Amino acid sequence: MVSIPCIGLVCDEDFYRGRVRLRRAYLAAVEQAGGLPVLLPATTDTELAGAYLDKIEALVLTGGGDLDPAFFGEEPLPGLGEVVPLRDAFEIALVKLAWRQGKPILAICRGLQVLNVAAGGDLYQDLERQYAGALQHVQKGPRSYPTHEVKILPGSLLFRLTGKDNLRVNSLHHQAVRRVGVGLKVAAYASDGVIEALEGEGNFILAVQWHPEDLLAFREHRILFEALVKAAGR
Repeated sequence: MVSIPCIGLVCDEDFYRGRVRLRRAYLAAVEQAGGLPVLLPATTDTELAGAYLDKIEALVLTGGGDLDPAFFGEEPLPGLGEVVPLRDAFEIALVKLAWRQGKPILAICRGLQVLNVAAGGDLYQDLERQYAGALQHVQKGPRSYPTHEVKILPGSLLFRLTGKDNLRVNSLHHQAVRRVGVGLKVAAYASDGVIEALEGEGNFILAVQWHPEDLLAFREHRILFEALVKAAGR
């Protein structure tokens, strides 16, 4: 029987209705890449977080709302959106543990920001107010439509995977990396200088500010999930 790598995906929290949720596009991306998606709802029990990692071969940090700036030592500023501290604390702890264990990680949009904060970095709470000359990073178009270009740095993991030095991406964020965390390095920028991808030391650790799960019609976005599943199966 063929072994299918279990890929854990963190979930968003709908605390008004007491539900967890995740867009199906993430599940489809993992399944098409040959992985078995496993949902990881947030918990305050750190032992359960460790047990989650025992059951999976790789981790996907999904998109969602804003991070509470308390996790990177700041007070909330105008422009900060809704925060879910339970999710923030759980995912930061999960990332630190997964990184120490050498689990492959693919971080998407908010996930890139979580990864960076977990590594000791910080964020722009709101690009429109804090970053002069920013592009439109919350696009007014379908999620499946790439609206701006990113420059991929030569020699990066992202460059090796896609074979491209520039890439058109979708854009659905208003927070972004400011100071890069320890053990991470930049892999791509937007034309306005906003950091669009990070990668980490060790096993497969890749973070992108866009949503590749909505761009599966394009090989260069599908390959990110395929590379994660391949790394998980090693």
